[in-house]
Amino acid sequence: MPQDAFAKLDKKEAQTVVDSVNPVLEGGSFDPETVTILAQNLSFYPGYRFLDIADFSAVPALQRFAVHSRDRTVLLNGTNEPIYELNKNIPVKLDKDNIFDYARFFFSHVRGRHGRFIITESVEDIAWREEPPPAVRKAVGQLLEPLELSGMENGAFKLTARILFRDSLFRAVITVKPDGTVGISQEELLLEDIPVLDDTFGQ
Repeated sequence: MPQDAFAKLDKKEAQTVVDSVNPVLEGGSFDPETVTILAQNLSFYPGYRFLDIADFSAVPALQRFAVHSRDRTVLLNGTNEPIYELNKNIPVKLDKDNIFDYARFFFSHVRGRHGRFIITESVEDIAWREEPPPAVRKAVGQLLEPLELSGMENGAFKLTARILFRDSLFRAVITVKPDGTVGISQEELLLEDIPVLDDTFGQ
């Protein structure tokens, strides 16, 4: 089941979020007058929403992501630690309807030691360094498939995925345990030297 669309928080709600985020924020603080906060319901965290908190009038621009409920705001920091803490404390509720949303959420906000593992379901998911020739775009597109639930094992979900790591595309199996713990296995290289932006440096 797809996630709900993003909705912009009004000033009163934004003030509440800013008040809870600023005390734990490193590298600046949000101004409730200029911040924009977009919220999206999370089916796997009942009662919680994902927040995209941004102030592009600040120099440098300030953007953070968080998971928020009426009495709690947890900042995401690019590691799996805050997500695994949420999974334990809320706790996470996974099923066949929301497992894809959880996997996309997890890999969007967790970076490995050597870079991000990007679930890549279509050519629109690729941050091209420059617009590729149509033949290259088509060739890459033919290797891509949407996430697929390929089975269950001891209560864990097995997802077949195409994953972009640096400039290489892999087919792999993502395992998600009932407690939300995620692992990758059975990696098979499909293509390398894809002209993509370096997600570490943005070039």
